[in-house]
Amino acid sequence: MEYVVVQGDIAAQSADALVNAAGTSLEMGSGVAGALRRGAGDKINEEAAEKGPIDLGEVAVTDAYDLNAEYVIHAAAMPHYGDGQATAESIRDATRNALEKADELGCKSLVLPALGCGVAGFDVADGAGIIGEEIEGYEPDSLEDVRFIAYSDEEYDAIRAATGAAEQSELTDASESER
Repeated sequence: MEYVVVQGDIAAQSADALVNAAGTSLEMGSGVAGALRRGAGDKINEEAAEKGPIDLGEVAVTDAYDLNAEYVIHAAAMPHYGDGQATAESIRDATRNALEKADELGCKSLVLPALGCGVAGFDVADGAGIIGEEIEGYEPDSLEDVRFIAYSDEEYDAIRAATGAAEQSELTDASESER
C-alpha cells in the first residue's frame, strides 16, 4: 500500500489510530510514548500498563483519550528486559501487527513512528527500510491513509532516504515553526 512520510509531533496528528513505539511492559516512558502520554493524559498510561506485559512484536490497544484519534495501538518493538534493544524481527512484527490491528478495528487512517529506533537502539535508516517494506507489502481491508511520522529534521531525512516514500506537502504547525 502507499504511504507518506510526514514530520511533526505524533500527538498533534489527527487519525483513527496513532501507533505508540512501546516496550513489552507497555509502561509509557519517553520519546513517542512520552509525547502520546502528555497529549492523552495519564489515564492512557494506566490503561496501557494494565494490558501489559505483552510479547515482543505484539500490540495492545487503548483509548486515545485527549488525542485527536479513536485508538492508540501500542506496538512492542522494544523489550523491557535484557539489553532493551529492538531487532529487525521485532520491528517487522510490531509494524505488521499494528497495520493488522488497525484494519481489524476498521480504521481508515493510521500514523506510525519509527518503531524500535531511538531509545531502542536500532538504526533509523535500517528501521525505516523495514517499516517501509512492511507498509508497502501490506494489503489493507479498511486502511487508506498511512503516515510514517518523523519528529526531527534528521529523522525525517533518514526515513525519506531509506524509504523513497512520497513527501507530504503540508507539514504540521510544529514542523513549520521548527524550520
